[in-house]
Amino acid sequence: MRVLLVEDDDLIGSGIEAGLREAGFAVDWARDGRSADLALSTTEYELLILDLGLPRISGMDLLKGLRAKRNDIPILILTARDTPVDRVEGLSAGADDYLGKPFDLNELIARCRALLRRAHGRSVEEIQYRDLTVDPSALAVTRGGHRLALTSRECTVLVELLTHQGVVLSRARLEESLYGWQEEIESNAIEVHISNLRKKLGASLIRTIRGAGYVVEKAS
Repeated sequence: MRVLLVEDDDLIGSGIEAGLREAGFAVDWARDGRSADLALSTTEYELLILDLGLPRISGMDLLKGLRAKRNDIPILILTARDTPVDRVEGLSAGADDYLGKPFDLNELIARCRALLRRAHGRSVEEIQYRDLTVDPSALAVTRGGHRLALTSRECTVLVELLTHQGVVLSRARLEESLYGWQEEIESNAIEVHISNLRKKLGASLIRTIRGAGYVVEKAS
């Protein structure tokens, strides 16, 4: 789950970045509106966390520009501008949620997960797939009530595949769900994670589509 954080305050931004990564998100952090606009034009994100008081391009202008281009990425405004008038303006401009500063990090993460569930048509956090139960918030997978020993990144790859059942995801797409700008990517990391998932969950769960990527078939 790759998120773009747009925040010009270093202290707030570093805290959010660390918290989101600890929660299993891949995070890119842009410190001004123009950098965010460039990132959004070159990278596919599942969620945008957007401050309004940004240099170069304001958060509100960035929001309005995205919606004018029919970009439907879920957007959570995170700002010190928290009057009822500000909230109405932000939501009317196309934001999906609005959280004022100061804020609780756990609430921010919960709101992010709620927006992602809504975007993927789920009403609850857990993903049920055949005899597997996956809890993205806890990065936990159980089978028959017994927790399976998956690493956090193996679980993140599994969540990405289960969230897009029937869709072939390329290695590059899976890498984007795991790694932000500042994180080093090993050349065979995805292949290793897929191999480990097959060993732990069964060889037939994830199919390789030669030259294209990996897919989990839709549950019947």
